[in-house]
Amino acid sequence: MRHKTIWTPALVCVFFLSCSRPLGSQGLSQTQINAPIPDPDPEPGQRNIKVAILLDTSGSMNGLIEQAKSQLWAIVNKLADARSNGVAPKLEIALYHYGNSTLPGSNGYIQMLTPLTTDLDLFSENLFSLTTNGGSEFCGQAIQTALSQLEWSNNEDDLQMIFIAGNEPFTQGHVPYAEACIAAKDRGIIVNTIFCGDHQAGINTAWKSGADLTYGNYSSINHNARTVYYNTPFDQDIADWNYRLNQTYVWYGADGKTYYERQAAQDEEATKYGAANVAMRSSFKSKASYENSRWDLVDKMEQDSTVIKELKNEDLPENMRTMDSEEREEYVQEKAEERKKIQAKIKELNTQREAHIAEQKKSNAIDQNNLGEVLIESIVTQANGKNFKFE
Repeated sequence: MRHKTIWTPALVCVFFLSCSRPLGSQGLSQTQINAPIPDPDPEPGQRNIKVAILLDTSGSMNGLIEQAKSQLWAIVNKLADARSNGVAPKLEIALYHYGNSTLPGSNGYIQMLTPLTTDLDLFSENLFSLTTNGGSEFCGQAIQTALSQLEWSNNEDDLQMIFIAGNEPFTQGHVPYAEACIAAKDRGIIVNTIFCGDHQAGINTAWKSGADLTYGNYSSINHNARTVYYNTPFDQDIADWNYRLNQTYVWYGADGKTYYERQAAQDEEATKYGAANVAMRSSFKSKASYENSRWDLVDKMEQDSTVIKELKNEDLPENMRTMDSEEREEYVQEKAEERKKIQAKIKELNTQREAHIAEQKKSNAIDQNNLGEVLIESIVTQANGKNFKFE
């Protein structure tokens, strides 16, 4: 049985999980990772949801990382379903890891992998590159680092959260956890703590105390439990439509092709966890929160229809380089119309998929004592406290 303590007030999310990994040679450089293309500003009337996920990547956290990888798209799908006065929020997620002995001790064995960003493919790429290695876990310093490095909102109506997960005492390190948690609360950020192990052991080692200081949630999970997927007759159809959806993306700019290739790579990562996981990622890609104006002309031209006139041949895919200006605009418009139809079809199929899963769950009661379930419960409770509604 999962145990939890729930409080309600304002919302700021940061997640800390136990794992560790050196940056690999694939993808963008460390500089690009820490300074991605700026996200677009919120639309008029659009609120922010900011979530920081900090993962403990010490040696015993392999199971936790696997849960994070396998449940990522379920978590972000729930976040993407939030609405404020019918308007989807601007969703930004950050990723840290801590407690890894490969990281510099001078930084408290803590490293930002992804700043607060709308680029969920970048987030996924960094999450899937995580591995574990033994180390010291300094929770107070990890929270303090996220508070100081990330661009949090000053708007009290925005939803902001920190989630930190691990299995060592919350009291370790030279930064008192109470000091870091109170600083978060003073900025309107909720700290939610997730202890990987026995519920009472987490209470005894101050994990609940850290959450209580910010009116956050304390939960304990079995971090070694495998994710249970509900397969449905709609999964393959959704995957097929996702393949068609990818054909509607038109990269542009110096780094556009890299981002385009990252999208395909993260689709491939999702397949490692089966058809149900692909369906969840595809569903997220059909939603407004999956926004790629930083590299995709279809999304960019919805914001600025003149941008295509400013692009040089080398900033476009080869098939567009021989087109004149009018042909380029028509081509992108055709892709935009095609995308809307495909996204609508994926949403329709996903509605049927979720109804099918709801029926399966009625007759198959499984205790999902895992990271995804805990995060989603906290997100829904705290988002409701900020007057967000869920589709």
